[in-house]
Amino acid sequence: MNTRQRQAAASCAALLDSSFFKAFSEPARNAAFREVILLGQADIGTIAERLPQDRSVISRHLRILTEADILRASRKGRHTLYEVNTETIEQRLLEMLEVTRLLKAANPKTPETGEEH
Repeated sequence: MNTRQRQAAASCAALLDSSFFKAFSEPARNAAFREVILLGQADIGTIAERLPQDRSVISRHLRILTEADILRASRKGRHTLYEVNTETIEQRLLEMLEVTRLLKAANPKTPETGEEH
């Protein structure tokens, strides 16, 4: 592996080790995220009604998604409302695309065929 390939691989590994991508590693957390997407904006009670896990488990997953900046939390009276942070998601996916392009450029031959890209 040459220097360019090592740098591209390190960039990819660092991005995948970020809190953003780690937040998606738990199926129950993905389910909570999916419910927020479907609801647009909701409090924990509304989200928990739609999922089989205990409210405390959902709360922990929502906190992790918020800490990873995937969700935004805002207070409305006594309730915390959650919504998708589309700006962060777009930014992280663009970063992943950029890293993928670096990997592709660093590895000009495909392993299956040995042909140039």
